[in-house]
Amino acid sequence: MHARLMNNGSSYDYAIVRVVPRVEREEFVNVGVIVSCPQKGFLEARIELDESRLKALAPDIDIEAARAHLASIPAICAGGSQGGTIGKLSRRERFDWLVAPRSTIIQTSRVHTGRCTDPVTLLEHLLNTMVRAPTPRGQPSRRQSPTN
Repeated sequence: MHARLMNNGSSYDYAIVRVVPRVEREEFVNVGVIVSCPQKGFLEARIELDESRLKALAPDIDIEAARAHLASIPAICAGGSQGGTIGKLSRRERFDWLVAPRSTIIQTSRVHTGRCTDPVTLLEHLLNTMVRAPTPRGQPSRRQSPTN
């Protein structure tokens, strides 16, 4: 059975990155995904901020401040000095830090788990289904400008 599980891919964890303009209202816009797949040595985040969706929810939001905070997430995932003090931690510690509950305007969903054979393809799938605006059937999804 162990060999069969290995053929079915590697374990992964993911969380959706959200902008919560007014924490007390608990309204949010999904703006990115963080995927961790330790067996593949993979930790990556992609951020795609749809400014029009966010401004529809919170016309007075400071977009530049949100962009700056969001840009730190992929940098922390990449590790090293570009991720600051947190960037020097192990991949698992960086993931755990990024998904820890917080009450700021940048939050993540609870962590979800699964199995995959290709974490890059998984990340793209999650962006299409959880972050990018839905498109009419038969039309390709519209990619937003990444903030990183």
